[in-house]
Amino acid sequence: MTKPKIITRFAPSPTGFLHIGGARTALFNYYFAKHVGGEFHLRIEDTDKARSTEAATQAILDGLDWLGLSYDGDIVFQSRNAEAHVAAAHALLESGKAYRCYLTPKELEAIRETPSDTAFRSPYRDSTEVLDKPFTVRFRVPDGQTKIHDHVQGDITWDNENFDDLVLLRADGTPTYMLAVVVDDHNMGVTHVVRGDDHLINAGRQSQIYDALEWDIPDWAHVPLIHGPDGKKLSKRHGALGVEAYRDMGYLPGGLRNYLLKLGWAHGDNELFFTDDDIAKVFTLDGINSAPARLDFDKMDYINAQHIAQADNADLFAKAQPFFETANGAVLNAIQTNRVKAAMDSLKPRAKILKDLPEQAEYLLSTRPLSISGKSAKIFRKDGVLDLLRSFTLTLKSLKDSQWTQDSLQSAITKFAEQNDIGFGKIGQPVRAALTAGAPSPDLSLVLALLGKDEVIGRIDDVLSGHALTE
Repeated sequence: MTKPKIITRFAPSPTGFLHIGGARTALFNYYFAKHVGGEFHLRIEDTDKARSTEAATQAILDGLDWLGLSYDGDIVFQSRNAEAHVAAAHALLESGKAYRCYLTPKELEAIRETPSDTAFRSPYRDSTEVLDKPFTVRFRVPDGQTKIHDHVQGDITWDNENFDDLVLLRADGTPTYMLAVVVDDHNMGVTHVVRGDDHLINAGRQSQIYDALEWDIPDWAHVPLIHGPDGKKLSKRHGALGVEAYRDMGYLPGGLRNYLLKLGWAHGDNELFFTDDDIAKVFTLDGINSAPARLDFDKMDYINAQHIAQADNADLFAKAQPFFETANGAVLNAIQTNRVKAAMDSLKPRAKILKDLPEQAEYLLSTRPLSISGKSAKIFRKDGVLDLLRSFTLTLKSLKDSQWTQDSLQSAITKFAEQNDIGFGKIGQPVRAALTAGAPSPDLSLVLALLGKDEVIGRIDDVLSGHALTE
């Protein structure tokens, strides 16, 4: 017998941004489906019209797109499936698995306020009389127990007497969340429901509805929620909650994907760095930890730094370009762009997030004359420094364009130091200060090579003429 294709889904409510907890749930669904050759679907649970917005829906779609999560088929909008939800409720009415409840809101409130050791049961539960007044449709919880096996939480049993007879259709005829989820998952062919463990009790309620409708119950996997570094439930006090905030801080999609997957999921010897192909090959639900995971921003930075280090230079520059332009205060000109692109291999090892790249490239973006002050300016007040700098400039001017390479420049600096019987730092320090004004920079020979002959000589001349010194 051929096993049915595994189908997972991510079903956010469009009431705000894509929360990183939701993003991790989406990732678990996505990679599990990818691992088994199944399908990953997206459903927007927009039945709460008062809180659902098009802007929030777009924010969720943008977040998934930025993360690189592509879904199969068309988006399912829950609000468009009301007819199927209502039909299922009426099928339960006809089979006696649900009943009409004529309690008014005031009567219901009075019952709720009366102390009781049992779950809610309507006085109309066993009535067969059809009244000419508004009613809700309530599910008739069966006797006995409800048992599920959860891929993360294990075997769980509930006594059915502890479940309320929940509302399936409101008095205005609109379906409730609990019914809509079951009907939509069934009609979408969902085989595995992977979601936050705040929905665990819902698995018990929904299993009863599945049974009552004589539908196959999906496999369950309820994932622990993410906690903040202090061990408490993630909230605004912990900082960024939405995926877009991490995007704006300069995390790579691959870096955040990698980190969120490792946040509560492990494989083998618990290596930290994973590529997409690595994850798809090994991801299983059995690797999800049943204990809550804590956000660790240091580990997030470490993993993201690894993704930056291994990124394709052209792709990395494209992702980092907005950060370069913000730091530069304007769109990069052609010269700045070429310098930065050429420098990517030297910038990547020093960057944890994309915002670090323009900080490391400040010396490449600066325009003449540089503003040299503080400790960097003091270097040029030492006896003999300016004379050494003038002499070294002649050496640089004598180099042919074909000699303007990192290796040749390193040899030229070394040779100049030997000829003048000085340590490398005696000439290296003032040259670096003249070219970078104290900004972070790599090996001096690479700085010279990346800036180019004309820019290097121009920056040094600005120091010698006093135009670059501000104090």
